[in-house]
Amino acid sequence: MNLYLDGDAERRNAMPPGFLQEGGTVATLLQTLDPCNSPLGAPDTWPLSLQTLMATILPAKAQIVLFWGPDYVALYNDAYAPTIGAKHPRALGRPAQENWSEMWDDLEPLLRGVRETGETFSATDRPFYIERRGLGETAWFDVSYSPVREVDGSVGGILCIVTETTERVQFERRQAFLLELGRILPDIKDAAQIEAFVTRRLGEQLGASRVFFAHDAGDEQHFSIEHQWLNGAPALVREHAYATYGEHLQTTLAEGQSIAGDFAAGDCRELCASLLMPVRTGTHLDATLAVHFQTRHVFIEAERLLIDETAKLAWAAILRARAEASLVALNISLEERVATMLAQRETSMLQLHEARKMEMIGQLTGGIAHDFNNMLTPIIASLELIQRRLPEPRSQRLIDSALLAADRARTVVGRLLTFARRQTLKPQVVALAGLIEDMRELIARSLGPTIAVHVEVDADLPGVVIDPGQLELALLNLVVNARDAMSQGGRLAIRAGLVDDSTARPTGIVAGQVIWLQVCDNGCGMSDEVLARCFEPFYSTKNVGQGIGLGLPMVQGLALQSGGGFTLCSQERNGTQATLWLPASETPVEGRETDHQEPLTNPCGGHVLVVDDEEIVRQATALQLRDLGYQVTEAQSAAQAMELLAAGLVPDMLLTDQVMPDMTGAEFAQHARARLPQLPVLIITGYANLSPSELNGFEVLRKPFRRAELARGLARLIERKTS
Repeated sequence: MNLYLDGDAERRNAMPPGFLQEGGTVATLLQTLDPCNSPLGAPDTWPLSLQTLMATILPAKAQIVLFWGPDYVALYNDAYAPTIGAKHPRALGRPAQENWSEMWDDLEPLLRGVRETGETFSATDRPFYIERRGLGETAWFDVSYSPVREVDGSVGGILCIVTETTERVQFERRQAFLLELGRILPDIKDAAQIEAFVTRRLGEQLGASRVFFAHDAGDEQHFSIEHQWLNGAPALVREHAYATYGEHLQTTLAEGQSIAGDFAAGDCRELCASLLMPVRTGTHLDATLAVHFQTRHVFIEAERLLIDETAKLAWAAILRARAEASLVALNISLEERVATMLAQRETSMLQLHEARKMEMIGQLTGGIAHDFNNMLTPIIASLELIQRRLPEPRSQRLIDSALLAADRARTVVGRLLTFARRQTLKPQVVALAGLIEDMRELIARSLGPTIAVHVEVDADLPGVVIDPGQLELALLNLVVNARDAMSQGGRLAIRAGLVDDSTARPTGIVAGQVIWLQVCDNGCGMSDEVLARCFEPFYSTKNVGQGIGLGLPMVQGLALQSGGGFTLCSQERNGTQATLWLPASETPVEGRETDHQEPLTNPCGGHVLVVDDEEIVRQATALQLRDLGYQVTEAQSAAQAMELLAAGLVPDMLLTDQVMPDMTGAEFAQHARARLPQLPVLIITGYANLSPSELNGFEVLRKPFRRAELARGLARLIERKTS
């Protein structure tokens, strides 16, 4: 009997405290925590308030860390552990200063402020310097630090809920940097000045020690450095031999592969880290963009993408400048050298013509989009308002047809913008398997009963960082092209996979995790002539009314703007393979907002100031707002709106057009915020080639918009204002 009781007591002692039983891996670690190794002691001796709080934190899916007591002892859940990398699990149950020492001067005042004031601290895209993968890095988070009170009202700990936003912030900064180069480089006419400007801006952006273009000599043996940006590193301007820095260096670069490593050889013995990004024309190696560090550095994927995009953009500008300079030089002594220089002149003219043609088309599409979007906005708004007021079925059918036509026009404008890489993208982490599964019915309807569809996409594939709506449109374009190539029926396959060492990467796709998404058909295929021209805008082999020649350019534009690539393989009578190459994400897949939500209502009313210089757009927007239950004050210019505010108008929200005479919408919103600091702002625009800095971080609604999109945009502003 005594033995049975002793055994029962041992079993009871082996049972973990109740609050740890559903806590996952971290709870298991806490069960085995050495009481002598933590200021908190054994978990079953913790205060009841702490046990109760941990029972909530441990199973939560949000990333949560609790800093308890005056020593800020760290307790967290499974969802938070990946955020701190190698600090886990040694940080569990230990004072925060021991494991967050590199950022303690930044973190401790935040924690102390919450503990002493009892007030919550929150921030969006808050940067922190953290060492979690060996070397230090800057990471960005949305954070909320809240006080946890004891029974007596005192603050016992700080509850921190965090969401890492590093990937999005890096994407936005990379896009802003590339947009800056895209605006400035066309105005620089000298190739050497372009090279000097780009290497300086890239070096400053990355904090590097040395940046330069290594120009290939064309003999597979040598390269020369003509200009370089230095930050404490010695100069290397002269001719060099590839073999000095690696036996297979030139061959690897000529194959289009970037190289990261330590090149402690030749004149680079001081290096700790470097990245070499090849720039090629076809299969020929033109140059290599080199970025050197004299301190320890690990190149993250965002930096690789930035260096790759910068190399392509800069080299295109350098070739343009060289072509223009060649034309000038040819014209100086044209009469004496026309016979010997004719071939070179023709080549230069072709390069210049192609560069200017694409630039002109991009500018043209942006202007067309702005005008079309302004015209479509009042059309869609008026149709939706009429639809709500005419219940008669025949009228409803007519209005539905008109709205469908307007939506198709909006899609065409979107294709123009995407082709020109001027579309405002909303990138997020997308699961390909889920996205394609959601599109199955639409794909089947688009193909018809004579085409069999086979989908082979592993649900365990990492997510890709891309605008999901634009990806759906691109995939549908490829499916429709395949259908048109199989007029007598056939088989279509949609496959995806992770790029590995056995996969031949196309030119320009950098190292790192990449997902390929492929649409294959067994249709008629394309001739070499058609394949060579298929990416030209407005080129189409379809009958009139079946296509406008923007489908493939749109897909290519989306892939390039998203940091990936697009390739096409086809043979007559042997079908076509269209492959999207997209950057993979290390973060989990997020839920995404759907465009099919019911229009939101506005039971609480609210006063909206609408500013737009286009009268028909302004009036249509105001009618929609009133129909949603808002009070509306209209202003036809920023100047008139400023007069209204000066006269005492205090709106609940500001809805303003971006492109207006004298002052942009973002500039006016800044003035309005100076008077009303908490004023929610929604900027509407039909021209999408705008950087985050130009929009000052305000919420954006693209023209033309539907009633539900307008309602959701305003609802988000209200929610953020009240949260």
